[in-house]
Amino acid sequence: MTALAPSSSSPSAKLGAIRSRFGTTRGLVRLALSYPQAALLPQAMRHPDPASVRRLVFVCHGNICRSAFADVAARAIGLEVASFGLSTYADAPAHPPAVAAAAALGIDLAAHRTTPAEDFMPRPGDLLLAMELRQLARLAADPTLADAPRSLLGLWASPPVPHLHDPFGLDDAYMLTCFRRIEVAVRHLKTAFPGAAAS
Repeated sequence: MTALAPSSSSPSAKLGAIRSRFGTTRGLVRLALSYPQAALLPQAMRHPDPASVRRLVFVCHGNICRSAFADVAARAIGLEVASFGLSTYADAPAHPPAVAAAAALGIDLAAHRTTPAEDFMPRPGDLLLAMELRQLARLAADPTLADAPRSLLGLWASPPVPHLHDPFGLDDAYMLTCFRRIEVAVRHLKTAFPGAAAS
């Protein structure tokens, strides 16, 4: 079962399905393109020895929606985690619609505060998990992070989705869709990297 292909025949229904499942038409296109891109650009990822992973580090643009939710959801199931944003500033709260969507899934983002990339402190055993291929490219170009293992969080979703489109400012239904995909991925990460269980 692929994550693509809304099936309704009505144009308005198709647009509604795109908004709730992919955020925007651009989100659908970026997801479609991400499958061949991920296959053709394996150097963008640095796969770790699973036994070496001690902490999961979630990375997105602003650290107020996707990586914030992944951080708190993973922490809630006993994983050692951190998160940061590639283009954010310090100590901002999660995006209010993200807080509301997370609450609907039983996750409390009220205490989350942003961490910018320049304030993040890497350590041995980190696995960086980005939401988009272009974020992996930025991690690879950062001299302080380039040697860290890195991958795409969506590859652990079911079905795998190499691109987790940014829900900021988009349909509330898509925020929930995005967070549900992240929630599934986080559960699979717990199985894949048992060494990341919090002590």
